[in-house]
Amino acid sequence: MGIDMAMQTATKYIGGHSDTLGGVLCSTHAMIKKIFDSEYLNIGSGIQPFNAWLLIRGLRTLPVRLERINQTTKQVVEFVKQHPAVSQILYPFDESFEHYALAKKQMKEAPGLFSFYLKANSRQQIVTFCESLQHIQMAVSWGGHESLLLPKCTGIKDEDFDAANPEHQLIRLYVGLEEAAYLINDLKQAFEKAELGST
Repeated sequence: MGIDMAMQTATKYIGGHSDTLGGVLCSTHAMIKKIFDSEYLNIGSGIQPFNAWLLIRGLRTLPVRLERINQTTKQVVEFVKQHPAVSQILYPFDESFEHYALAKKQMKEAPGLFSFYLKANSRQQIVTFCESLQHIQMAVSWGGHESLLLPKCTGIKDEDFDAANPEHQLIRLYVGLEEAAYLINDLKQAFEKAELGST
């Protein structure tokens, strides 16, 4: 694809259990040797043996975890997309996505992270929705075994919330290894408690 170098966090899917930190830099032998002989030896820090072991452990189950997450995400995306409380969904493998054709060309499957816009009249409705979730936690460490969610309005004061601004309505959801029905039921009851999409 014409990419000279790829960097990714190993903390997420490669680790897979939200219990270690690491990163991966991939390129040609010549480019990696240049980086190793200069920047890495001057300012780089080596990974600790136990962290390396955790990443090796994660790699052993990576294919089956990604397969499970992918299948579950498709079901959760379909539920969220059709819910009356949601105005739009952002997911690479959804046909409504602006770069859907490009995503299908570059990727075999999409991961478990997607975003959606709520139809909330107030910031409090979004807060109620998030706090009503019984199983999906509010956090940002995507790629682990547990499903997580984060609203964009976390850093917005009530008086600064603008219901007409889609960015204030944005929710990011990471789908983990739980059953799809388990997650869908949690989202459904949270939508109801926040009175989102009920009219």
